[in-house]
Amino acid sequence: MINILLIFIGKFISSISRTFNLGNGSTWPGHIALSINKNFITDLLKTSKTNTILIIGTNGKTTTTKLLQTILEHTGKRVLINSSGANLLNGIASSLIIHALLNARIKKDFAIFEVDENVFPAAALFIKPDFVIALNLFRDQLDRYGEIDTISKKWKDSIKNLKNTNLILNSDDPQIAYLGKDVENVNYFGMESKSLENITLEHSSDSLLCPNCGKKLSFSAYYFSHLGKWKCDNCGFKRPSPDITHTPFYPIPGTHAMYDVLASVLLAKKLKISNKVIEKSLRSFKPAFGRQEIIVSNGRQIQFFLSKNPTSFNESLKTITSLNPKNLLILLNDRIPDGTDVSWIWDIDFEKLLEKNTKLYVSGDRVYDLALRLKYAGISRENYKTFENISDAINSGLTSTGANDTLYILPTYSAMLEARKILTGKKIL
Repeated sequence: MINILLIFIGKFISSISRTFNLGNGSTWPGHIALSINKNFITDLLKTSKTNTILIIGTNGKTTTTKLLQTILEHTGKRVLINSSGANLLNGIASSLIIHALLNARIKKDFAIFEVDENVFPAAALFIKPDFVIALNLFRDQLDRYGEIDTISKKWKDSIKNLKNTNLILNSDDPQIAYLGKDVENVNYFGMESKSLENITLEHSSDSLLCPNCGKKLSFSAYYFSHLGKWKCDNCGFKRPSPDITHTPFYPIPGTHAMYDVLASVLLAKKLKISNKVIEKSLRSFKPAFGRQEIIVSNGRQIQFFLSKNPTSFNESLKTITSLNPKNLLILLNDRIPDGTDVSWIWDIDFEKLLEKNTKLYVSGDRVYDLALRLKYAGISRENYKTFENISDAINSGLTSTGANDTLYILPTYSAMLEARKILTGKKIL
């Protein structure tokens, strides 16, 4: 009875929040429900026949969630996701409230939840998922998460207690591949592309030691950061052979996005979905908010590339550089969702990646930290403009963007939310 009341209250709060544009109602309903019944998530899922999928990793969770949703819905399946990217327990609970019937039942075929790195152990305990997709591990918000070894150990310990869970793991990331060691029901995705292989290690690479014995790994090729073909000459632990290495169509550009697609397709194949349906659904895919999402404002096209750590920033810059940008807006905030330590900007490869003919606009809470970084990258002060106000920066960028051009925006998370609200007039969270 208590869960029925919590769902009624939560739906009311969510409706009020959306009606008055206070957000999407994606956190508070769940926060209230969990404060009254800590087992709320478990209670709702154990009375349903919903298949559950958890997606974990530093980068790519939201895109992979949306990819899977698109594929499954093309087969006629009913799918719920934590659509606003609210990936803490309160966000998961809120998404269940929004989709639950008033009798506290979930009538969905699949529930796909992207899960915060620190929250995964608790989420796995409450949900006991049918599938876990683990994408990657990079250094991100060290003031909050700590080093990736700490996260990896927590994940490994949690996975030991998941007896009936199928794992979908990235074979090219040593820390992720290690999660599948001595575990049944595991499949791997990875790259096999000579044209994308590099022999030079990026200086911002994170995971270079063997997760099994602690000795230095040897790499024969890198795809980006520390993802590549690796082995340990000391203990013999090596990259598992991937079950999937390519798919006929990739709906969004960038090497990092290819991994998201491979993970989604591998799980779809595990669910016996045909190649024809998979490719058709990928061709209809629309990016999630802020993740290569395209918005049109005042007749001008804007494309967002969420960039929240050195690896994602470098990959976004690579992708945008390949698109020959004329106008690029970089937004750096240091709020709680971003991480309050912005020293990571010194690991961004501005020196290698920024084109000289690109007009740069810089803004955000830490605009002058970013401007200093650009100065030391050798970029002339004449080639970029600084703005303390994000709205002013957007207006200036749009003014310089022609009707047939695109204004590219590389924001940290809270800056992305702020910029989207300015352009669309709507809040996400």
